[in-house]
Amino acid sequence: MRREALAIDPIPASRVLLGSVLEADTPEGPIGVKLVEVEAYRGGDDPASHCYRGKTARNAVMFGPAGHLYVYFVYGMHFCANVVSLHDGEPGAVLLRAGEVVTGLDLARRRRPNARNDGELAKGPARLCSVLGLTREHDGIDLTDPASPVRLLAADPGEQVEVLSGPRVGVANAIDVPWRFWLAGSAAVSTYRRGGKRRTPS
Repeated sequence: MRREALAIDPIPASRVLLGSVLEADTPEGPIGVKLVEVEAYRGGDDPASHCYRGKTARNAVMFGPAGHLYVYFVYGMHFCANVVSLHDGEPGAVLLRAGEVVTGLDLARRRRPNARNDGELAKGPARLCSVLGLTREHDGIDLTDPASPVRLLAADPGEQVEVLSGPRVGVANAIDVPWRFWLAGSAAVSTYRRGGKRRTPS
């Protein structure tokens, strides 16, 4: 995928990402996930965003350039991944919430042995990272570089899809903002849970 396609506001960038494939090279072989659910997070005007209070060592990747991977650790047990959008110096990113495994299915099943079906393999941001083997070590990787060990492949422009939107999942701030987007009919889309005390921002 070209960097220019992602150097836009996180909301339209979310729609660009739906249907694209995130592919990772791992020691056990390649594995690819078609993105079917994402969430947009902006900067200083989005209280649910990691960069709402400014730039830190943790969120520095969110300030650009677009097309890089922002990976963070949450609840002391899970990794979550985001694709950076907007222009260099302007914070924004899209949280990768769920995907369908399209490459390396056997490997994905080995990594997620407790999944009840293939739709659950990468259902949710932590499971998606687990299937792809993404950790904090991948923070900052350029997804637009074809030689990168983790790459973003553009969606098939001829594929007819229906995109739905609704509130983000599990956030305590800006709860009703409809910045979660997903492909209709996908079994991998997360179950909606209204936020409360916990924050799961980008």
